[in-house]
Amino acid sequence: MRLDAAEARTRSVFRIPGMDCPSEEQMIRMRLADAPVAALKFDLAGRRLTVDHDGDPAQILAGLVPLGYGAELAESRPLAAGEAQAAAPADDATEARVLWILLAINASMFVVELGAGLWARSAGLIADAMDMFADAAVYGVALYAVGRAARHKLAAARLAGVLQLVLALGALAEVVRRIVTGAMPAPVGMMGIALLALAANVACLVLIARHREGGVHMKASYIFSANDVIANLGVIGAGALVAWLGTPWPDWIIGLLIAAVVLTGAVRILRLR
Repeated sequence: MRLDAAEARTRSVFRIPGMDCPSEEQMIRMRLADAPVAALKFDLAGRRLTVDHDGDPAQILAGLVPLGYGAELAESRPLAAGEAQAAAPADDATEARVLWILLAINASMFVVELGAGLWARSAGLIADAMDMFADAAVYGVALYAVGRAARHKLAAARLAGVLQLVLALGALAEVVRRIVTGAMPAPVGMMGIALLALAANVACLVLIARHREGGVHMKASYIFSANDVIANLGVIGAGALVAWLGTPWPDWIIGLLIAAVVLTGAVRILRLR
């Protein structure tokens, strides 16, 4: 149950060593969706969370501990009058429009990369396609979250987590299959499609950059796009190594790494209760 800011009676500060990016912030917000919380203030750089809430701070801590980020209570005191934290209003229509574009880009690139990965026999491209689909699911959850309560976002995020888990396991199985069969990827095809994916993700970053200080779903979307740029560069580098060394191992390694990242993201979402 959410409280009006004026009703919050306690301000507690929690140290959270494992909270260092907007994806963890999103998990925490969803985890505390039904807690007696009036306001949340995140300090990602300092790994600290300030919560205005009703009742015992141990209740808030009990909600944070299962996430596995190492949360602990640093301090707690009564909230003085006039200290309530004000949330900046979000431009829901603009955010929704940007998220629709991001969703379309990632869904389209999922289809392109999956088809190209099968054609080029590249585990890295197939794993990156799964990552694109996972991002499309994240944008879908964020789009659903615009203007809605956190508990609605939690339900949608769990569904996205299940999809990510299935895709990650599929990507891992595909990499193992290619290792067993010794399939040699086509390095030129790998690098060409990875460059196209890189351009798509850079476009996503440009679109969302002006909104990254908005709601947590927009911040998380920004960090996921930034991570995708790194994955695309990894596939391009792997393709170059395949061409240079004449071995498929760089493709298999980048495929395993990307699949592991998607799997980790899925597990984090599914740990929410």
